[in-house]
Amino acid sequence: MLTVGLTERVGCEFPLNTDAPKCDRRLTALHSGSRQRLAAVACAIAILAVAACRRQPEAQAPEPRPVRAVTVERQDAGETVSLTGHIAAEDEAALAFRIGGRMIQRFVNVGDTVKSGQELARLDPQDELNGLRSAQTRLAAAEAQLTQARLAFERQSTLLAQGHTPRAQFDLAEKALRTAQAQADDAEVQVRLAADRVSFTVLLADAGGAVTARGAESGEVVQTGQMIVTIARQNGRDAVFDVPAQVLRSAPSGPEVTVRLADDPSVTATGRVREVAPQADPVMRTFEVKVGLSDAPPAMRLGATIIGEVRLASDKVISIPASALTKYNNAPAVWIVDPQKHTVSLRNIELLRFDPGTVVVAHGLENGDVVVTAGVQVLHPGQTVRLLGTAT
Repeated sequence: MLTVGLTERVGCEFPLNTDAPKCDRRLTALHSGSRQRLAAVACAIAILAVAACRRQPEAQAPEPRPVRAVTVERQDAGETVSLTGHIAAEDEAALAFRIGGRMIQRFVNVGDTVKSGQELARLDPQDELNGLRSAQTRLAAAEAQLTQARLAFERQSTLLAQGHTPRAQFDLAEKALRTAQAQADDAEVQVRLAADRVSFTVLLADAGGAVTARGAESGEVVQTGQMIVTIARQNGRDAVFDVPAQVLRSAPSGPEVTVRLADDPSVTATGRVREVAPQADPVMRTFEVKVGLSDAPPAMRLGATIIGEVRLASDKVISIPASALTKYNNAPAVWIVDPQKHTVSLRNIELLRFDPGTVVVAHGLENGDVVVTAGVQVLHPGQTVRLLGTAT
């Protein structure tokens, strides 16, 4: 560039007929001026370089990055489970005749309210009445034989004392008396048994309650033990639920269950588990659980649909927003804020469970740890942060 510049500035031409000495003088003068200008330019460049070095500002510390954070604390993580069930009688009995026969009358129907001792149904008693009369006849015969044997024994006893009868005859009379006594006792028992069978032709309610089912109709021949009516006794109400095995394992011992009517949640009652089925249902694979209700309101009628709620037992755990979760060393991690230095660091955690909004932490966090919940994507270890809503 300098040579070109000099050439342009000098503008020297060398034609064949040019005066050489005149051109040399002009070129010498131009070289002398160029050296002076080069020196001045170099000096100016050096001065500018020094000035530029002196004017370069010092690098400023980066501003703390604003983030949102929460201070974690262990809390009870027990969940509330709701199940649908129905109201049933605490004590429900299927009543039946103790003997077989033809039922001539049933006095109650489903939905009827009965009292203790009320007659529910009746069998044809003719056969049992005939059996009772036969037993009474045998009893009368046995008593007559007993009277005769007793008189014979008394005579033999008197004669033996006077020495007018042998001892063997007296022993026979005594044996006959004892045999007659045994036969009379047996006949008396048979009469009582026959009388009981007559009473068995009438089915009575053993307690007050409501009829919930019937198993036979008038004129039907029923077998011994066949259900005639089912009575839900009035001594209590149960809330019955089909509970999955997982809920049973998580439920605390003797939990309090809140029960509400499905069609009217304002009607409530409370109770505790009274009975758990020892075997799962072969189809549903659930366990029947009966909850004994205390002071069930009248609106909770038998068969009403209800909703039961119970809180499951659980250890205290730490839960954080799902937005705080990141990844470090191929494992879940969170950013922890140092409350003194206001710097962040990564810490791996172990998850217990999570959903779209919340993460439950099993291990890795303690009470009082400050966890970043917003801005985790732009942080790096050791970075200074400012918690939003607080002073830097």
